[in-house]
Amino acid sequence: MNWTVLFQIFSINLIYIMLNTMRVILTTKGYRNVAPLVGIIEVIVYTLGLSMVMKFLDNPIYLIAYAVGFGVGTYIGILIEDKIALGYSAIQIFSPSDDHRLANNLRELGYGVTVQPAYGRDGDRIVLTVLTPRSNERALYQTIEEIDPSAFYISYDAKVIHGGFWSKRVNPLDFKEGLSKLQGKLNQPRKVSNQTKDEFIR
Repeated sequence: MNWTVLFQIFSINLIYIMLNTMRVILTTKGYRNVAPLVGIIEVIVYTLGLSMVMKFLDNPIYLIAYAVGFGVGTYIGILIEDKIALGYSAIQIFSPSDDHRLANNLRELGYGVTVQPAYGRDGDRIVLTVLTPRSNERALYQTIEEIDPSAFYISYDAKVIHGGFWSKRVNPLDFKEGLSKLQGKLNQPRKVSNQTKDEFIR
């Protein structure tokens, strides 16, 4: 058994699957110019790895190395995608609160928040729709839970985006700084708004 060849087979298939995972993600996110370039490199790497393992089919160790490279490459590809967080998410928030703190605080962070009246099983609700870069998504969830722990929210993949107030205001690089300032305000005594839901939405 040649350990150098074994490592090469593992590494090549790991790189191939990482590229494959990234290409699929780029395709689904609409990166039409980048995805084909990744695909070209992916095929070259795949051909190299397959040609190497085909020479050693009589030894199952090489096939196992090929398979392990496949699994590890998939895992690392997902980690990379999660780290760079490509694209945007549309968050729909259902809040039973009528003091409008959540909408106002999100607007302070630079988000454009669309507010709609709604009615659920347990009574009136306010529905907020917010668009966020995926890199800010987890921080946004944290903000929602701190301001309105009873809120229910759903995340959707926002593939096509056009116009909107938020695109002129939300800067992913400034989000953490704004969030820190907002958290300080959340520790202050809570003021209840006298606005009705209809007045606030208008």
